Amino acid sequence: MPNDPALPSLVERFLRYTRFDTQSSETSESFPSTEKQRALSAELARELRELGLPDAAVDAHGYVMATLPGNVSHRVPVIGLIAHVDTSPEVSGENVKAQVHRDYDGKPIRLAGDVVLDPAESPQLLDHIGHTVITSDGSTLLGADNKAGCAEIMTLCERLLRDPKLPHGTLRIAFTPDEEVGNGTKHFDVKAFGAEVAYTVDGESPGEVENETFCADAATVTFTGVNVHPGYAKDKLASAIKAAACFVELLPPTMAPETTEAKQGYLHPVSVKGGVEETVVKLILRDFEEEGLREQARMLESLAAAVRVKLPKVKVGVAIEQSYRNMRFVLEKHPTVVEHALEAVRRAGLEPKLHRIRGGTDGARLCYMGLPTPNIFTGGHLFHSRREWIAVEDMEKAVQTLIELCKVWVEKSR
Repeated sequence: MPNDPALPSLVERFLRYTRFDTQSSETSESFPSTEKQRALSAELARELRELGLPDAAVDAHGYVMATLPGNVSHRVPVIGLIAHVDTSPEVSGENVKAQVHRDYDGKPIRLAGDVVLDPAESPQLLDHIGHTVITSDGSTLLGADNKAGCAEIMTLCERLLRDPKLPHGTLRIAFTPDEEVGNGTKHFDVKAFGAEVAYTVDGESPGEVENETFCADAATVTFTGVNVHPGYAKDKLASAIKAAACFVELLPPTMAPETTEAKQGYLHPVSVKGGVEETVVKLILRDFEEEGLREQARMLESLAAAVRVKLPKVKVGVAIEQSYRNMRFVLEKHPTVVEHALEAVRRAGLEPKLHRIRGGTDGARLCYMGLPTPNIFTGGHLFHSRREWIAVEDMEKAVQTLIELCKVWVEKSR
């Protein structure tokens, strides 16, 4: 490990957070979706108060908010730093046993069962030969998404408070629940938060600053058939199930998640429920541009029309609901927010990489709630996976980037 005396506290903090089971739920109707998230939220608030942020508290919805006052004489915009406490519902986050692999040798890391973390599949590992890599034991995810972000923000606060020579304006800190199930901003009070701009610390590879997300819509296609006793169904029965199957079969394979990458959008059926009389297909629509979403909606209407021709007794209805929009559309109106982050990455000794997210983020919704919020890397890889990993050296680079970000805002605000 590097000789920086503060680095062990960063690692210890992260490892301690991974021991909290904070998995959120897609089926729960409560908020937060799981009560167990509140345990880590309470720990973070307690720790913030111990560090010297006396207003740190957890609100009724499970949000942690706190203030770190600035230490410079001139006005600097209030900056928000945000991470989420929950982990993905896709892989168990219970009883995480983090493994610290010191002096990594560049070979595959064999974990529990047949789980192998192989540089052939995660080539970034080869950048960390001789470094310290952290994984789970392979029976669970690690939780770097986003407990690494939580640990990095907490360590930033610790270092700024320990060293008054590090200049910074007023920081507002927030830790949120339910980001993984798309509800991280559902009850987020932007006005009470009081930041003028913000950054989520929830990205992946070192140096990345993310200023784009997909535009997203949700489609519900309802097939209404005619159900009669199958023994007497000749020329009477019209199956909604078969109509739905026909519709799904017509979806173009070149527009599926498994066949698209980079800036390509996709159409993705996520559930089929129902019976002969009524079957409902739900889809998600994704594209980086709004026109792409409109084209996808037109395509769904065209496919629905084709099913009506093939099965005229079945009624087909298409309903589209907006989910979120590309945060780039907002951030383009506030260019310094992204520019300062890229400069901070550069000053931390990394090559800045402007990156787009093939998904959504709390930052996208916050942008449209009036708080411009790009995303900064944590250093983690293979999120939502038993092979999730992070290098200690990259976590340190994330903290250094946040320190430099504070400095850049101070300098550019004179």
